[in-house]
Amino acid sequence: MEDAASHDRILILDFGSQVTQLIARRLREAGVYCEIFPYSADVDRILAFAPRGIIFSGGPASVTEVGSPRAPASVFRLGVPILGICYGQQALVTQLGGLVEGSDHREFGRAHIDIAADCALFHGAWSPGTREQVWMSHGDRVTGLPPGFSVVASTEGAPFAVIADEERHFYGVMFHPEVVHTPHGAALLRNFAVNVAGCRPDWTMAAFRAAEIARIRAQVGQGRVICGLSGGVDSSVAAVLIHEAIGDQLTCIFVDHGLLRQGEAAEVVQTFRGRFNIALVHRDASDLFVDALAGVTDPETKRKTIGRLFIEVFEEEAAKIGGADFLAQGTLYPDVIESVSVTGGPSVTIKSHHNVGGLPERMRMKLVEPLRELFKDEVRALGRELGLPEHIVGRHPFPGPGLAIRIPGDITREKLDILRRADAIYLEEIRFAGLYDAIWQAFAVLLPVRTVGVMGDGRTYDQVCALRAVTSTDGMTADVYPFSMEFLTRVAGRIVNEVRGINRVVFDVTSKPPGTIEWE
Repeated sequence: MEDAASHDRILILDFGSQVTQLIARRLREAGVYCEIFPYSADVDRILAFAPRGIIFSGGPASVTEVGSPRAPASVFRLGVPILGICYGQQALVTQLGGLVEGSDHREFGRAHIDIAADCALFHGAWSPGTREQVWMSHGDRVTGLPPGFSVVASTEGAPFAVIADEERHFYGVMFHPEVVHTPHGAALLRNFAVNVAGCRPDWTMAAFRAAEIARIRAQVGQGRVICGLSGGVDSSVAAVLIHEAIGDQLTCIFVDHGLLRQGEAAEVVQTFRGRFNIALVHRDASDLFVDALAGVTDPETKRKTIGRLFIEVFEEEAAKIGGADFLAQGTLYPDVIESVSVTGGPSVTIKSHHNVGGLPERMRMKLVEPLRELFKDEVRALGRELGLPEHIVGRHPFPGPGLAIRIPGDITREKLDILRRADAIYLEEIRFAGLYDAIWQAFAVLLPVRTVGVMGDGRTYDQVCALRAVTSTDGMTADVYPFSMEFLTRVAGRIVNEVRGINRVVFDVTSKPPGTIEWE
């Protein structure tokens, strides 16, 4: 990790909100370094972090309930600015002597806030006398302010929607500025970090690259490192960064499980052997995986089967290399946060395969995780900094189990071939239309449904292909991409005409609301 002492930092205390990570992402996007600690973090740990400001996240609890979460009392005596968001605002108010009560007027979703007075949070974003859109998600509400606070904005359901104690630099907002549904929310967070807390916005990928290379060299020394390479963004960036640091001390293992998209295996080999001259072991284990999945229909059983085989094959190839001291993986900051919050400690998983398998203790290797302080968008920025080709850096997310979870029901080689061709046509047309970068994720699914159709002078009885495409800025909320009917007609026509085994194409129009985290 880059030396945190070289950056001004914001600390986010997590009270359990599903969108806490978005607060950190907005600050990182503004060039401000930050980390997320659980609200129950040890005071000594908070002091050692030495934040310039602290943000209390939202959360699912009610401060009116006995035993509900509270911030460590000592944070109010650190002399640093504090911003409470939603539940965080209510905890702030309660702990400083104000009053929070349950309300019959709950607010969930879009709301409009009336700006009553100026505030340091509003600089360049909101002005007194205006009405602004925000995203609310609360049942309780503040009904009495602590000493020193005043109201600077309100809504019909939340008369204390934004409160401020400018002398102590304590602020509370009832809405969620971190989500895209609050249009000026990112500006408010930046104002808190830069203008109020005085943080320098100097968090850049160029600086991270240089510092992380030095850290990797110091950690590894003369040791040897193996990296599980999947061809996805995370493992690709991790491999190139580590190779830049230690060169031939790194060997990558690429386990081809036969569940990749069309042409991906060859692309991985060409990129890392040909372009970057990285030592790469390519193990084609497609027959092993596909045979093991025969007759398996339960999605979780598929995942576990793939994960178990992946670890077994990876371990076999690692043993052939021999003498490796370290295992490199593309663990990202969200993985670190989730593993700590769920298990109480760091996870030990081969991240390059999207956590479908754990690292056996018998492998006895230390971990090298150069991306563990980064979010996905930062990893992409680092990949561009390292010179990775855009078709890898900008690639849509693709889960470790690959096409196996995009074929509901049993897996066969025939179904995999059908889906690969349909998916390739879909993505090809998206690229031809210049839409690939405007879409966060697009893919085809081979449904376990057969329909009767007429093609030419004959009837067919073939499968149905579903197409999905969504836009997202954070991977946590998503909206359906609004393709034109002309585009959909052209794609459907190509798939039905060119892919034998499909006679009908449907388009999935399901959105993903705020607060939902997982996506495939």
